[in-house]
This record gives sequence, structure tokens and C-alpha cells, in this order.
Amino acid sequence: MAPTAPKKPAQGNSKGTGSAGSAHSAASKDIWLAGLGAMAQAQAQAREQGSKAFEALVAEGLAFQKKSQAAAQEKIQEAAAHFNQLTQNLGAGLVQPVGAKVDRLEHLFEDRVARALKSLGLPTAQEVAELQDRVAVLEAALANAKVKADAKAKANAKSPARKRVTPAK
Repeated sequence: MAPTAPKKPAQGNSKGTGSAGSAHSAASKDIWLAGLGAMAQAQAQAREQGSKAFEALVAEGLAFQKKSQAAAQEKIQEAAAHFNQLTQNLGAGLVQPVGAKVDRLEHLFEDRVARALKSLGLPTAQEVAELQDRVAVLEAALANAKVKADAKAKANAKSPARKRVTPAK
């Protein structure tokens, strides 16, 4: 409570009411001072309650900020995961059609090259492979015939040559 000022002796008013006027004046002054004291007390309580309320609001604000930041971070992570999944799906969707188009283009190119070679009279890769197989078979048969011929020649070389007797005519 605010200290009150000591009472001053009441001075007479100019109308000369005397002690009744001074008592009235003192009572008015006391009421005035009581009102000032009540106002000072109310302000002190308001400051105290206001600071407590302010501190409570700050604490609630911090809690709300933490919750909202956590929720926002969670939403950001969900969005990033969804975005990554979309980009992976999109990438896979693009790679497969491109691969199919490359294969189709490759076959188209091979067919055109084969037609151009045929029109020039050049053999295809399959015809060349068949020809190589035939040459390999012929080389094997030739080597086999050569071995047999060499063996026959050796056998003939070992035995002496017979003289032919020609009958006289």
C-alpha cells in the first residue's frame, strides 16, 4: 500500500465555517488519498498479474511455435518423399519407352542395311556364317584325305617296286 501523507492541520476556509469545514476538508482529503492508494494498489496488482499473464502467453507461444514447426517439418518431409517418388516413377516411365524406341530404331536400321546389301548383291551375315561352316567341313575332309594319302604313300614307299615282266611278243 502506498504511504499516506501526514495530515496537515486544517486551515479555516474563507467563508468561516470553522471546524466543520476543516473536518469536511480533511475527510475529502482522506477519501482522495484512499482513492489514490487504491489506484496505486490496483496498478501494482495489474503489473504483477500482467507480467504473469505475459510470461504465460510467452510460454504458450513457444509451445505453439515448437508444435507448428514440428508439423511443418513433417509436412516438408512428406512432400519431399512424395516428390522423390514422383521423380523416380517419372524417370522409370521415361526410360522404358525410350529403350523400346531405341530397340525399334535399331531393328529398323538393321533391316534397311540388310536390304541395301542385298540390292548390291552382298551376302547377309547368316549367309557368310553358313559359308564359313561349309568351308570348315571341306577343310576337315581335305585334311582327312591328305592323312590317308600320306599313309598310302608311306606304305608304297616301304615295299620295293616289282619289276614288270612283259611277255615277249
